[in-house]
Parts: sequence; C-alpha cells; structure tokens
Amino acid sequence: MADSSSVSDDSNTDDNSVSTFTSSLVFNIVVAAVIFIAFCVLRSRFKRVYAPRTYAVGKEKRSPSIGAQMLAWIPAVLKVDEDKIIKRVGLDTYMFLRYMRSMFVIFVVLSFLSLVTILPVNITGGAGATELNVLTIANVPSESTKLWVHIVFFMLFVAWVLRNIFVELQVYTRLRIWWLTNPSHAQKIGSSTIMVSSLPQALADSDKKLESTFDMFPGGVRQVIVNRNCSDLEEIVDERDKLAAKLEKLLTSYAATSEKLHKKAAKKNSTYKEPKRPMMRESKVPFKGPKLDAFEFLASKIGELNRRISELGGDPTQFKRQSSAFVFFNKQVAAHMAAQTVLDYKPFSMNLVSLDVSPDDIIWSNLNLNPYDRRIRSYISMAATVGLVIVWSIMTAALTALVSVKNLSKIPALKNMSDSKFFGIFTGIVPAIVLAVVMALLPIVLRLLLRLEGTPRVSEVNLRLLNRYFFFQVWNVYLITIFTSSIFSIATDGLLNPESIISMIPEKVPGSATPILTYILLLAFTGAAKELLQIVRLALRYILPLLFAKTPRKISAAETPAEFDWATSIPTHSLIFLMGFSYSFIAPIVNCFAAVYFGLFYLVYRYQFLYVYNDANWVTGGLSFPKSIKQTMVGVYISEVYMLLMMVAKLAKLDHINANAILRIIFPAIILLLTIFAHIYINDAYMPIINYLPIRGAVEIEENPRIATTFPDVTGNGDLGADELETDSIKAAENKVRRMLYATYGSLVPKQLIDYVLTKVPRLLSPRSPTPDEEQSVNGPAHDSALVSMPTAHHYTDVRPSNDTNIISIDPHAQSLYPPMINEPQDMGAPSMQSISSTTELRNRRTNPTALSVRSTEQRQSRYSMIDTNLLASVGENALAEAFSNPALRASPNVCIWAPLDNFGLCNELHKDVEKWAQGSIRVVTEGTSIDEKGHVRADVEFDPDDTDFVKPAIRADSLHKSG
Repeated sequence: MADSSSVSDDSNTDDNSVSTFTSSLVFNIVVAAVIFIAFCVLRSRFKRVYAPRTYAVGKEKRSPSIGAQMLAWIPAVLKVDEDKIIKRVGLDTYMFLRYMRSMFVIFVVLSFLSLVTILPVNITGGAGATELNVLTIANVPSESTKLWVHIVFFMLFVAWVLRNIFVELQVYTRLRIWWLTNPSHAQKIGSSTIMVSSLPQALADSDKKLESTFDMFPGGVRQVIVNRNCSDLEEIVDERDKLAAKLEKLLTSYAATSEKLHKKAAKKNSTYKEPKRPMMRESKVPFKGPKLDAFEFLASKIGELNRRISELGGDPTQFKRQSSAFVFFNKQVAAHMAAQTVLDYKPFSMNLVSLDVSPDDIIWSNLNLNPYDRRIRSYISMAATVGLVIVWSIMTAALTALVSVKNLSKIPALKNMSDSKFFGIFTGIVPAIVLAVVMALLPIVLRLLLRLEGTPRVSEVNLRLLNRYFFFQVWNVYLITIFTSSIFSIATDGLLNPESIISMIPEKVPGSATPILTYILLLAFTGAAKELLQIVRLALRYILPLLFAKTPRKISAAETPAEFDWATSIPTHSLIFLMGFSYSFIAPIVNCFAAVYFGLFYLVYRYQFLYVYNDANWVTGGLSFPKSIKQTMVGVYISEVYMLLMMVAKLAKLDHINANAILRIIFPAIILLLTIFAHIYINDAYMPIINYLPIRGAVEIEENPRIATTFPDVTGNGDLGADELETDSIKAAENKVRRMLYATYGSLVPKQLIDYVLTKVPRLLSPRSPTPDEEQSVNGPAHDSALVSMPTAHHYTDVRPSNDTNIISIDPHAQSLYPPMINEPQDMGAPSMQSISSTTELRNRRTNPTALSVRSTEQRQSRYSMIDTNLLASVGENALAEAFSNPALRASPNVCIWAPLDNFGLCNELHKDVEKWAQGSIRVVTEGTSIDEKGHVRADVEFDPDDTDFVKPAIRADSLHKSG
C-alpha cells in the first residue's frame, strides 16, 4: 500500500494554492465588476464605440437601438431570433455563437455531474492531500475502488461532448447548404467562380484552351480571365495615392487655418491675412532642390501620374500573363465540381483551386508563384514555425518559473517572504498577465509566415492561422506554462529516485489545477468584461482622432465598426475547452469556471456581433466552425490520454497489481479507441458535405427554388424538400417558428420532445410581432441581403474595388424570385459598366481623362449601401473582367480629393487651381464635410466622396495655354 503521507509531506513545499486561487478570484471579480459597470454607464453615451451597427452598416444588417437602462442590453440581445442573427451578422458569426453556447451547455452539465459525484469522492478520498489538492483526484488513494467513479463519469462526459459535436455538425451541414444555395449568395459571381493557380504555360497563354479545359463541367464556362503582372503600374498607383492623401491633408489643414485666422481677424476688427502656403521640395533627399508651392507641385505630379495610369492601364494586354486565372462558370455546382477534380496530369499543375472568390480577398503578389517555389516556401515557413515554438517555449517557461513562489523562495532574500499573502496574490495574477502579453505577439509573426508561403487569399491565411495559433496555444500556454511547476518538480525529485517518477504523476499533475483556474478566471471575468468595454477602441475613436485623423476621409474611416479577430479568438476558446475538459475528472471545480467563461463570453459576443463588430471581411460560410470542432476533438484526445496516464500512475503506486487496477487502464483505452472511430466517422460523413455543394442538394433546389429561400429544418434527416412548403401564410409562419425552435433547442433536447411541447402548448407557434424599431431597422429588400458584406470605398478613385458581394451573376431563373433592382439615372456623358459592350469602349473609358460630376443628394448612395448599382446582374464580360482584374488595372486615372471648404469661401479659388494644375484629373469634393465653430473638421460618416460620375472636363483654353 502506498504511503499517503508523501502527499502531505510534499504539500509543505507546494505553493499556497488556496491563497493563490482566492486572490485571483477576488481580483478578477472586482476588476470585472468595475469594467462591467463602466460599460453599462458608457454604452448609451458612446454610440460610435458601443453601437455602430445601429447606423454604420447597411439598413438590412442594422440592429435596433437599445434603451439607456443599464441592463437593457441583456434581454435585447438574448431575444433575437436565429434567422435574424444570420441575416444581420452572417453564418460565420451564427455558428461561432452556437459553438460558444454548446460549450456553455457542455460545461453546465459537466459541472452538475462532477460536483454531485466526483467532487464528494475526492473530498472523502482520505489520501492526506492539503490545500486545493483536497478537491482533486490526488486525494483518492491508488488502491481505492472509488476511482471507478472518475472513469465511469468521464465516459459519460466524453459521450456528452461527442453527442453535442454530432448534433452541431448536423445543424451546420444543413445551414451550409442553405447558405450556399440561398440567392443572396448563389447570385454572386464569386459563388460560381474558381481561382486556379499553377497553370501550365500552354493554358496561361491561351484563353481558348483554358476555357475548353473547363467547358466539360455542367453549364459550361461563362468567361476566363488570366491574371497579369502589373508591378510597374502598381508602383505608380501607390505613389499617386500617397500624394493624393498628402494633398488632401494639406488642403484640409489650410482650410481649417484659414477659418481660424479669419475669425481671429474679425474678432480684432483687423485685416485678414491669407495663411502662408505650405512649401516642399521635389527631391526626396533632404534640403536638395528649390522649395515649391506644395499645392501646385502635388496637383501637377498627381496629374502626371494620372496620365501615366491612363496610358498603361488602358491596354491590359501589354502586361505579362501570370500562371493563375479566374474561371467563371454558368452554374454554381460546376465550380464546386471543378474544385474537387484532378485538373492536370502533370505534378503540382493546377493543384491549388479556390472557391467563392472575391477580388478584395486576393493577395495579388502571391498569384504567380511556381508550385515548387510555393512548396519550398511552405517548408521554410514550417521550419520557422518550429523554431518559434522552441523560442516561445523557452520564453514562457522562463517567465513562468521566474514568478513561481517555489523558485522565488529559493532566493535567500525572499525565503522568509514566501509564506506571505503577497506571494499568493503575485502568483495568482502576474503569471497569467505575462503569459497573455507574450502570446499576443505571436499572431503577427504567424500571419507574416503564412503570407510568405504564397497563400493566395487573406481568408485562407486566417483559416490556416486558426490551426497554427491553436497549436501554439496548446504547446506554450498549456503543456509548457501550466505544467512547468509540476514537470520541474517531478524532474528534480526524479533525479534522486528515478523509480518514483511515474508514481509522482497523480500527486503533482493535479496540483497544476491552480494555474489553470487562475488563467480561466483571468479570461472569464476580466477578459469578458474587457471585451465589452473596448477600452482600446474607445481611446482610438476619441483620443487618437484628435492627433491623427485630420482629414474628412480619416475621420469617416474611424467610424467603420471594428473587426473581430477570428484567427486568434477561436483558438483561445478552444484552449479553454481543453483546459476545462482535461481537468473535468481531475479537479471538478474547473468545470464550474469553464461554464462561467463560456456563458459570459456567449452573452458578450451576442452583443458585440449584433451591435459592434463588422463582419464584412470574414465571409466564409462558417468554414471556421469545422476547425473549432477539430480543435475540440484535440481537447477530448488529450483528456483521454490524461485519464489513461493517471490510471497507469495509480497502478504504479500499488504494491501488488490486481485485476481491478488493470481494468481501470483498459476502460480508458477503450474510450480512446471509440473516440478515434467517432472522429473517423465525422471526417468521412460530414467534412465532404461541409466543403462542397452536394450534387443532390443542387438538383433538389433547382427543382424547387423556394427551399433555398426558406430557413431549413436543421435537425431533419430527410430530403431538403421533405417538409412540404406551405402556401397558407398562417401555417407557413408556424412552420418558420417551429424551425426556429428546432435551431435554438434542437441541440439540447430531442426533436420529438420539442414537437410534444408544441402540441401541448400550441401558442408557442404564434410568430412574435416585431417591434417598431425592429421593423424600421431590419426590414430590407425581399431578398436575403444579410449575408452581403459592406462595400468599402476605394480611396481616391471613382471605381470602388469590386467585391464578390457586389457582383451578381446572370441567372434568369434565380432573378425571377426577386423584384427588379432600381437602377440610378445614368449620365449619358459617361457610359456605365452595364453599357460597355466592347474592349474599345472599355479602353476609351479608361484612357480619356475626365472631371467629376457631383450627383445630387437623391442620386447618391449611402457609404454603407449594400448594393453597388454599377455591378448588377446585367454586367457584360468587360465589366466582369475589370472587376476581377488586378487592383492597379482597376485604379481610375482620376482622383477625388475630399476636403472641407472654410465657411467664408476663402479656399474656393485654391480648389479651382488644384483642379486646373492636374489638368482636370482631380476634383475637390467639399460635400459631406465642414469646419465647426471651434475650427475642428467634421465629416458626414455616411457620405461617400467617391460615389461620383466622370464627364469630360471643361477646361478653359487659357488654362491649357498656361499649363503648356
């Protein structure tokens, strides 16, 4: 029989775990409470930070305003229906919220079961453990039959997690098919487009051969566009944009100064003196060359660059073809079939195919990489990643060891202080903060490595970063930091007695529950509260603009809602699941705090996504969710290995091995084996359906298009059209409510139970009437534009960058489902994208320098408009080619400068001179911006200065003479 006194003896040298835990708990609760109260007070007063989605997104995606009551936001975000969440924030966000909710439910159940079963067993184990170890498996003797309680309930825990994974994957597969085929996505050009890299030279040089290669797929090819190397043009465009930004800043500053000086002169009843013009040198070498008038020099230089852009960009054929191309199919299913097909018989040829392509998502510099170069870069990136793992492991281990009481107590000067409460507070707070700061630096380095690999799209970089960052989190935060103290203790004690190493595992490893608890506490309370308060963005919005946002364009850009960092946030939540589940049977109290963590963050994220975050640049159709599931499975595997090692260690401590102890090893091994089979089933059954559009689904929806416009039964196992689509409006509304209830509660209780409750309480099927605010904020076009991302204005150009959300494919059958779009009146002097029907027209449109024609207020679109009316379903091939061409080729040879006009009109002549010096290729737009009484520049955040038409310039003959 093992000597239980060894635990108590060793506990004398253990950290003061109770002091560490309580100090960390109190500190985090107090900080979280202060931050939470601050948020509740500031929320209604700082709408720009805490509710930008009530005005700074398209009307179809806006959330209704919430009252000023401190806690009014909680019921407001919890009562939003499932379909409204998808409409407002997209499928990616909806599945992320479902993941957080499922993790919360998992740990609530685990907390209840473990607190009523495993925790009492641990407390009454009688192995002599002290401090928090009394609550862990370390207090259960190795020969005790009570260990079966841990094994049996751990089996139930694993079954519960796997059951939730299966249910959520079933929900996601139905929603994924619905999202792919919903007209809001299926009508976009990007949904039926693939980007092929590593083209063989024969196909890259011939559009006809490339088109014939892909014409074998159903519906055939609509168009192919081979990318071109425009590096020279890119440099010119970049230089032009930098000079335009500088000119815009100088004009704004000059107008503000003129305003101040005029008011000062009027106040003193003196003569107004025009402010001194800014001067600059043409040479980039300091103090070289004569000083020139900055306005005239910049305007002339921009005009010269615009002419060069017009000359070079007017004929794309002069640029060398690259080894990548866009292939536009007539049918969406053809693109998905092509993405799954072996396209060439040569090694690595056409082996990189991307679906759902958006021009703004492309890393254009990575499109012309040789497949072997890309592979070599990948190897170098992996080697660099491994090197980072080693370096970060040393850093995190050193930092953790440095702040450990056990190690600090070895310093003579601090030996007598090791028992003080200060050290308990120190070890409960400092390690978690230091670790969080160190880990915050990693994503920047990892993103850079992934881009250097040659990854062709930003979305792919972020999706791949999910995996790498999770690996770093598991290795550095969990395996290195969390177990530094236990592994160090086992190693040092094991040197004196190597035979005792295995027997020390059940004593030392449970002691690591304290750093796990402190880390979860830090993120659960303080982390969730900080996520709500957004203190950094509060400073960026109201402090930094006073220092840096000096132009209307920058002021307007500061109003754009913040973006959620998917690539680093998802792995962090997966890590918390790993921490909680791996200690679910070792230290059951961890389950409670993991439940608190996921519950708080679920509530916080519902508010943040509905009212704060802009999800426009993360539209993958929920592809981050399968990666979350894979990371969850990693947590399950590690937990099962822990259970197996724990039982092996308990066996090693026995004086005599018996059948009972052997069975305690066999059962965890069986659990691990069954989990492997379940994981194989998940990969075989669900992953192919997730990544691609199933042929049968496409056929069913083509036969009955209404399926794609109706929120699906996410718990159904039958055909997509198995449930008859009611024509009766009342029954249709009831069916919609029923499907909402399935989506909300189907992962918690069986579908049959929901149906039973609905038969007993039929009033639950009555649709909830929307509030006036919801009707005004949410009701939009007949089509589901919720999944359409917000377009971003291209600085200084008349043509905004194309986005797959703004380009809609030609599909007469799908178009018939929706009312026709209302086109804006077109200026006959400037052909629209729809009217361009030949390459000559397209070239003439780009090469003729023109001036801006400012539209009336009624004609203008809001900056947050969801539809770009220049890229509707009637676009021709040339417009499509321009939309998917290199951004340098899309750049306009004209510049829009957005600058305020002083209230006394003193800058009118200066603006005319600037336009004249640029030979009509610059237009100074003064709409949507002004200077207030205090001399501060103001901007209308919904005004888009680039939403203009170009007409031929009306330049006076004397102006041409002076410029010539």
